[in-house]
Amino acid sequence: MQDIDAATQIELEAAAFRRLRDHLQTRTDVQNIDMMNLAGFCRNCLSRWYRESAEERGIPLADPDAREIVYGMPYKDWQAKFQKEATAEQKAAFAKANPGH
Repeated sequence: MQDIDAATQIELEAAAFRRLRDHLQTRTDVQNIDMMNLAGFCRNCLSRWYRESAEERGIPLADPDAREIVYGMPYKDWQAKFQKEATAEQKAAFAKANPGH
């Protein structure tokens, strides 16, 4: 790997995050429970990580505001428009993959 200065690394990581965020905003067909079952994280995790990173830097950020950054709209709106009831199979896979979550 070639040497990349710290500022450029941060810019690249930020660009990758924005691309992931934008991708997830367009893939409203992908449910959070499916992401959790397959990858171990979902949009809510991503918004929590964003909020935690802000707080580590002394920037207060409420959960609803962090979620809106990730979802591209208020979370309640996204739920109403795109969230589907999880199937019994999805719930069982989640319980198996994420005990105690």
